[in-house]
Amino acid sequence: MPSPVPCVDVADLPGDAVLLDVREPPEWAAGHAPHARHVPLGELAERLDEVPLDATVYVVCRSGVRSAWVTAYLNANGWHAVNVDGGMQAWQASGRAMVARHGEPLVL
Repeated sequence: MPSPVPCVDVADLPGDAVLLDVREPPEWAAGHAPHARHVPLGELAERLDEVPLDATVYVVCRSGVRSAWVTAYLNANGWHAVNVDGGMQAWQASGRAMVARHGEPLVL
């Protein structure tokens, strides 16, 4: 059965992707994509103005579940959003760059 939410593998993300990270602050601080925008799921409703309407938004969380919820919500409300399949677990496993709390490279 096809996914009701559009998804993309980490390997297929465009280099200039607008990445929206919806994880909680401790998850974000532990390591995130260098140019991601951080809007935790619980704050999304009051921070929608931080989510661009003029670009495809690639939504990421830890494993892809929360980001799928956000992707469905955004798409139902006028955005063009795509879920990052496997989330930051897949991001890390693929060897993509990550940074920690203050922007320093993450050393694993």
